[in-house]
Amino acid sequence: MKTPPLLKPVRYARSLAQRIVTLLKRKVLFRYRLVLITLVVLAVGIGIGAVWGPAGWFPPSAVILTVLAGGLLLKRKSLAFLLGVVAAVLLFTAFALDFGQVGPGLLVTIGVTAVLAYLLSGVRERLGVQGLSGEKMLLELRDRLRAQGRLPDLPTGWGSTAVLQQAGGSSFGGDFVVSMRRGDQLDLAVVDVSGKGVDAGTRALLLSGAFGGLISAVPSGDFLAHCNDYLMRTAVGEGFVTAVHLSIDLNTGDYLIASAGHPPAVQFDSGTGNWSTTEAKGVVLGVIPEMTYTPVKGRLRPGDAILLYTDGLIETPGEDLDAGVDRLLGVADQLLAEGFEQGVPSVVDTLSGDKNDDCALVAIWRS
Repeated sequence: MKTPPLLKPVRYARSLAQRIVTLLKRKVLFRYRLVLITLVVLAVGIGIGAVWGPAGWFPPSAVILTVLAGGLLLKRKSLAFLLGVVAAVLLFTAFALDFGQVGPGLLVTIGVTAVLAYLLSGVRERLGVQGLSGEKMLLELRDRLRAQGRLPDLPTGWGSTAVLQQAGGSSFGGDFVVSMRRGDQLDLAVVDVSGKGVDAGTRALLLSGAFGGLISAVPSGDFLAHCNDYLMRTAVGEGFVTAVHLSIDLNTGDYLIASAGHPPAVQFDSGTGNWSTTEAKGVVLGVIPEMTYTPVKGRLRPGDAILLYTDGLIETPGEDLDAGVDRLLGVADQLLAEGFEQGVPSVVDTLSGDKNDDCALVAIWRS
């Protein structure tokens, strides 16, 4: 039996529609098909409303909202399909309204928004997260870094406080603190990753976990050497790291302090009322393999204190670091007047000023 001529276009159209649906399911819709369908319906609805709806209720510029939502919620292939629909809607609206509400300014604005949305979608797709999941993940990492930097509770007669200030007000930076108390022994390290702000923050997130594990697993005298070995194995060519490690016997006040390219720690002697710098020195981490770091001994008596800090607190472009240390020693008298717990934030505010650099200051004192 011969097929009627009118049925051939119908069958062809049906076959074409099936192919399009199959293509969309395989390469475009993925598991975000409901979001894509919703945004497509909204974009088409805006176009129809702009042409035949009440005046002023459906401005063509409203399709920008669907583009922004697509950048947050869709993968690139799905977003590309949505952008094609938005372009068709704008062309339809422009011809239907004789270009009355769709001018060059609107087209440029939507075009720029589409490019930014596509780039944003690409970044999220590479991370494997869509929507606000990426931001939630970063917030959780930031909170974990801050939690790891909290100093442990100390016995009666001891006090501690730490202030970390990141460049540009960022939540992430290259300075961090790791600490561990085992009975009457406190181990504390202040670490400064090369760079500043978000650029150094990603390395700090990684290294804080590694260094936090090492400080609780290796002997105190070998901590910096193990950190150096770790960096030599895993971070070749990523820049250097400076650190200072302090280990205190909370019964006697005796301490060992070792430095890897870090500014000298500062100690207050209540007997003389003077501040002085410690002599611990060493090569920065991650540059020379199999380095050893010789600690310097000291003691904190009742009324004494010791300050650990990063170079962002004292460094000024074009000025020697010794001048910055002298400035810290002068400002440190605020700690005696205000008390260490209240005075440390004031010292950081005074010395950091308008500097766009990460800085950290940790104080340990004995009452």
